[in-house]
Amino acid sequence: MTHPAILVFDSGLGGLTVYREVARARPDARFVYAADDAVFPYGRLAPDVLVARVMAVLEERIAAYAPELVVIACHTASTLVLPHLRARFTMPFVGTVPAIKPAAAASRSRRVSVLATPGTVARDYTHELVRAYAGDCDVALVGSTRLASYAETIMAGGAVADTAIAAEIAPCFREDAERRTDTVVLACTHYPLLLDRLERLAPWPVSWIDPAPAIARRVLQLIGDDPVDGAAPGGGTAIFTDGAAITPALEATLAGYGLPLVVRAPLRADEALSQRAAPASV
Repeated sequence: MTHPAILVFDSGLGGLTVYREVARARPDARFVYAADDAVFPYGRLAPDVLVARVMAVLEERIAAYAPELVVIACHTASTLVLPHLRARFTMPFVGTVPAIKPAAAASRSRRVSVLATPGTVARDYTHELVRAYAGDCDVALVGSTRLASYAETIMAGGAVADTAIAAEIAPCFREDAERRTDTVVLACTHYPLLLDRLERLAPWPVSWIDPAPAIARRVLQLIGDDPVDGAAPGGGTAIFTDGAAITPALEATLAGYGLPLVVRAPLRADEALSQRAAPASV
């Protein structure tokens, strides 16, 4: 019996929060973590451009690594690209959606905040989830423009001030004489990377809802929860389309996640563009 191959995909490092949970559930699997950091963040791309980009990256990564299952650990890519991926490839895909349903179930005050990127906040799909599962809650959709980048900076060994993080999460915390926010959905996979800071900087304790455990459970439903004896040999691979932000600190962090092999592999189309743009040698 062979070790299953699982590819976890995101635009940057946020998908590590999902990878971590899936790796705990199936430590025997052969993992590839694929980050399209050359165009991070995805939220700034037009929908048609994003679909074409994700399809191109995954065409190359799936051809190279032949995964048995792919996890799209990005809310933006999941909502826009999953139908195209499932039509193109035969292996199962697991997506990431804002965990609004479990948040509504957990909230006692019925006041919930969804901390996301501006793109996720604006997307109709998010509003449909609120209407379907949190209709009896007072839901605030909070779009942070900086928090994902702060997570990338910290993972690479950089520093981000507490005041900067606190400013990004402040709109999540609402209170009046009768009730206050008691549950916050982490609707970007980068945000759980900051969970220790979020808990410390929150004005009062809340439940932070991370979708990663539910994603791991779905993976087990699809490939089974009976691991092959022994861990996959050699550890996993982290592959980046750019890699400009890879530092020794980040490489050490990735190794700690079980991803000791770090590869820079630009998209072939990007390489072709770079070659055409390069000045001729004399």
